[in-house]
Amino acid sequence: MTDLIAKREQLLAEIGRYESCAVAFSAGVDSTVVAKAAQIAIGDRAVAVTAVSPSLAEGELEEACRLAELIGIRHEIVRTEEMQNPDYVANPSNRCYHCKTELYTQLEPLRERLKVSVIFNGANADDASDYRPGMKAAEEHRVVSPLLDCGIDKQLVRQLAADWELPVADKPAAPCLASRIAYGEEVTAERLQMIDRAEQFLRSEGLSLLRVRYHRGDLARLEVPPADIARLADEELRRRICNELQDLGFRYVTIDLVGFRSGSQNEVLPIEQLRLPNR
Repeated sequence: MTDLIAKREQLLAEIGRYESCAVAFSAGVDSTVVAKAAQIAIGDRAVAVTAVSPSLAEGELEEACRLAELIGIRHEIVRTEEMQNPDYVANPSNRCYHCKTELYTQLEPLRERLKVSVIFNGANADDASDYRPGMKAAEEHRVVSPLLDCGIDKQLVRQLAADWELPVADKPAAPCLASRIAYGEEVTAERLQMIDRAEQFLRSEGLSLLRVRYHRGDLARLEVPPADIARLADEELRRRICNELQDLGFRYVTIDLVGFRSGSQNEVLPIEQLRLPNR
């Protein structure tokens, strides 16, 4: 608890150094904690900005609006056009760099219009040791990562969210839908919609932590925690899943027996690439 209080005060002091700010706000636990801290530290001079594109999962915009209202922070919505960038659509291993470049490019004009001195993102200390090509885009656009700068990792982020009674304290990570598509397979609006609807269906069947990964040939690779794998093989549920996903456009439906793990698409990348610095 002492460490939590110290980190909370450090975060508030770090954000309070700035006259005003815009928070890149996805409604995930990281950016929600940054938005809450910004509202506490600098009040009405803080604004949360949510980007909308085909890669945003259904319901996430509505949740962002609810959270911003709960926090009491001003909220703006911008539309990003990463789907117009062929380097993004081609889905290389640094796709996230092109996505974040588009996001921060759209946020730049807001500095003047909203009269903010800095843009914050939700990167935390754990991201520094993971493969995060989007961090390069943040550096190029002078975006500040207050959680990372304060050495606050994901566990502490969740503790801060609980301490501030934010409803996302236990929310599973929800990266953009494009992260489900295997590198080298084109990102299309149709594929993003297939993935989103498939994941929404699986959640309606009582599964919470999951990914529907898209692979060549319209193949769906389902990732759930190992404890839930047997549920997927239940005859009735298996039949419903296959029928639903094939109706959505998947030709093949498979279960990953290793189970859910974040960033599994990166397992095919050379180790040398994963060791490259993000910043």
